[in-house]
Amino acid sequence: MEARAKMLGCAVELPSLSPERSLGAEKGDKDNLPVVILLGWAGCKDRHLLKYSAIYLKKGCIVIRYTAPWSLVFFAESVGIRSLHNLAKKLLELLFDYKMETKPLLFHVFSNGGVMFYRYIVELIHSHRHFQQLKVVGTVFDSAPGRKNLKGALRALSIILASTNVYVKYLLLLTFSVLVLILRIILYPLTRFVHESHYDALLKHPSGWPELYLYSKADEIVLASDVENMIKARRQLQVLVKAVDFVDSGHVRHLQAYPILYATHCTTFMYSCIGGT
Repeated sequence: MEARAKMLGCAVELPSLSPERSLGAEKGDKDNLPVVILLGWAGCKDRHLLKYSAIYLKKGCIVIRYTAPWSLVFFAESVGIRSLHNLAKKLLELLFDYKMETKPLLFHVFSNGGVMFYRYIVELIHSHRHFQQLKVVGTVFDSAPGRKNLKGALRALSIILASTNVYVKYLLLLTFSVLVLILRIILYPLTRFVHESHYDALLKHPSGWPELYLYSKADEIVLASDVENMIKARRQLQVLVKAVDFVDSGHVRHLQAYPILYATHCTTFMYSCIGGT
């Protein structure tokens, strides 16, 4: 089990017994607490997700942390290569390895990097018989999802490539710009029939579990208007949606700016998803 998790590059963390865990269990059956799966943003390191893990570990939840390789997020997805699909399948299989397949699942998804991966998880749960038994109770979206914001995507990729040789960096930025401009913007009315964007796929995906959107109008990478359009579309599909606009915090910086408020929104949403409120 641990070997498979290590090969995939994900971390599985069990909660420790603590007074806060006991208090959390009073709101809902501790045996019914969800396994929380954190899907990091492109370029995210596992250490960056530890503070998010702590929110759920303190309440007694098992936490799985995974971040898809940034090269697949930015380049493979741009040309329609479904490499993330295979990784999503391996992550779901990990739940069976750890005998977690009967537990409720809560996803906490960061930025478009996490959303691109999450998109395939949703598809697999609804199309693959083996995974249809999995019970997702809710999803938290942090700074996501966004659509066709080339400027924001370039800003995100530039941050990831900050320590890269300057010539290689600008070559990669140029290559990415051309790919997105041609395949995801100019030719998208045609290419969407071959590989639909993550945003358009999520607009109409069939999952009916509750969703919490944590975003900000100050986000320069994923526009607040994109998140709000998604919220509107999901509500029209009768999905229970909650949304929090932090107004002035940056991209995936809401916890850093508002630690208590952020954690409260996450845990309140989690308990509502498992019927603990």
